[in-house]
Amino acid sequence: MNWLMVILGAAAGAPLRYLTDRFLQARHATGFPWGTLAANLTACAGLGFLTGAAAVVAVPAALQQFAGPGLCATLSTYSTFSYETLALARTGSTGFALANAAVSVVAGLGTASLAAALAQALLG
Repeated sequence: MNWLMVILGAAAGAPLRYLTDRFLQARHATGFPWGTLAANLTACAGLGFLTGAAAVVAVPAALQQFAGPGLCATLSTYSTFSYETLALARTGSTGFALANAAVSVVAGLGTASLAAALAQALLG
């Protein structure tokens, strides 16, 4: 059953990531990868909330599998983040590359931490 929940979550997360990226990139004419950043931060929030919730209440295993390694893992993308950061640096957009790396790491950790705290405050 766990593998089925991962597959179902992935079936939702992968297209959601793609659609988020296309939606945001179509609205921002800059070279900054807003879509990837938004998808990654959303995944960080989801995993943070799931982790925080599991620390204070019993979260069903099926939901954990669906949301964690299914939905959030396919919604986020380290490979695209890495590729886009390197592409920015190679094309001379060093400032965007550095900003993308710094913001992605700091905001990702912050988002996950805040979401975990929120889950604990709401459910604890």
